[in-house]
Amino acid sequence: MTALAAPLPAPAARSRHLAGTGALVRLALRRDRVMIPAWVLTLGLVVAAMGASFDAVYGTAAERARLAVSMNGNGSMRALYGPVLSDSLGGLVAWRMAGFGAVLAAVMSLLIVVRHTREEEETGRQELLSAAMVGRRAPLTAALLTALTADAALAVVIAGGLTASGLPGAGSLALGTAIGGTGLVFAGLAAVAAQLTESARLAKGLTGAVLGLAFALRAAGDAQGPGATSPLTRVSPIGWAENLRPYAGERWWTALFFLAAAALAVGASYALTARRDIGMSFLPARPGPAVAPRSLSGPFGLAWRLQRATLLGWTLGFLCAGGIFGGIAEGASDLVGGNRQTREIVERMGGQQGLTEAFLATMTGMLGMVAALYAAGAVLRLRGEETGERAEPVLACAVGRLRWAGSHLALAYGGTAVILAAGGLALGLAYGLSAGDLGTLGPVLLAAVAQVPAVWTLTGLAVLVLGLAPRATGAVWALVGGCLALGWIGPALGLPGWAMDLSPYSHLPRLPGADATAAPFAWLLVLSAALAAAGLAGLRRRDIG
Repeated sequence: MTALAAPLPAPAARSRHLAGTGALVRLALRRDRVMIPAWVLTLGLVVAAMGASFDAVYGTAAERARLAVSMNGNGSMRALYGPVLSDSLGGLVAWRMAGFGAVLAAVMSLLIVVRHTREEEETGRQELLSAAMVGRRAPLTAALLTALTADAALAVVIAGGLTASGLPGAGSLALGTAIGGTGLVFAGLAAVAAQLTESARLAKGLTGAVLGLAFALRAAGDAQGPGATSPLTRVSPIGWAENLRPYAGERWWTALFFLAAAALAVGASYALTARRDIGMSFLPARPGPAVAPRSLSGPFGLAWRLQRATLLGWTLGFLCAGGIFGGIAEGASDLVGGNRQTREIVERMGGQQGLTEAFLATMTGMLGMVAALYAAGAVLRLRGEETGERAEPVLACAVGRLRWAGSHLALAYGGTAVILAAGGLALGLAYGLSAGDLGTLGPVLLAAVAQVPAVWTLTGLAVLVLGLAPRATGAVWALVGGCLALGWIGPALGLPGWAMDLSPYSHLPRLPGADATAAPFAWLLVLSAALAAAGLAGLRRRDIG
């Protein structure tokens, strides 16, 4: 056997498979130079600000102890936020942010990994890169290293911000490790999903489903009792974030679960990527029927076929969320107790009416803010059809741009009303059954639907960006996230009125219970229509794709 025919040594073979990794990492960081800092700084600073917020609301040890007792004694609240493992200031920050911070870190990681793996293959860019001196495993490695960089930076920002605010360094580091470690686990899971599925949308959906299952297991386990000791909690990566116990006698060995799970997922993704061709997947799409149904004869039928599963998932999610919120609304007075600051925060979020009505108004407002995520995704599906080169075949037929765009926008606007109605119905029904008064069902349902004009305003902004600056569609998520942050932490931080007024939700009456006039609804609807019209005018004049 000649030297040229001899197999490469193992180190040389590994080096060949990873050739070009450094260049791809630099390229990924350059492409995400806005998205990653936005995620890291926003989430990290929000977590760091929670310490000052809780200190302002629960300034004494006795108040914090009463809060811990009330939260741990309510199964619905434990399912939503987790148990309070320590009534110290840091313990309250960990209780409030460990679970939700872990979920957001997981979302950030899965978006990064899928973007630089399956999306690159789906658009054909990966095939071009592979024609150069790029190893087979280099793209996956670069995506994982980019996600690792983002998760590590997030952990550092959280730990540094909390320590700078005066909280113990060990607990701050533990909370940062818990949130960043969860993100690392889901980066590995997203890498596996990218090998299994044929499209970026399916990869995100599959990883998101695993994330939803992890949250559900954690919620079901914590609902069984305080202490995060349930087996269901212990098998969930989000439950591991709780069991690291920041500020409550840190269990550093729990961090090994994050490392083991991430290593297992990454190893599986490497094994899978070595056994498939570029652009292929292990779960290929099933062939459709030989003859298309009549429902696909027009652009609306196609849009419905593409978005119906998403709409159904959001509707079911809002039904579940509304049921949970409605079940705990009856005990709002007990949860707040006599704490004047907490009462003021709830009333700032929900209006100056009675505390229970203010709590219901707060919940309907939260449903409205979350519904904007669905609306933004439905609008930006048009951009996905463009970049995936699926829009051109449709527009090559007797279908105009406005008709094509209108089919997706009908689902964005109409779907928003559907999911908010579902959430309001579940919220009002659950509260009515727990309070023994179903007469509140109508007002609560109306309060949820009343959020539609604010969501449509953000939908119009998404259409405007899509039509005039399609390459800046990432700004849509920043706008929606900014409104979520204002509504979520703005009242707790006592932000000034001009800052709160930047969100369209702040201009709506706090229903149920508050006096309502038609003017704010009309102005928001007019603004939404004007933004959408400007966006559609831009879409008619620019190039597709």
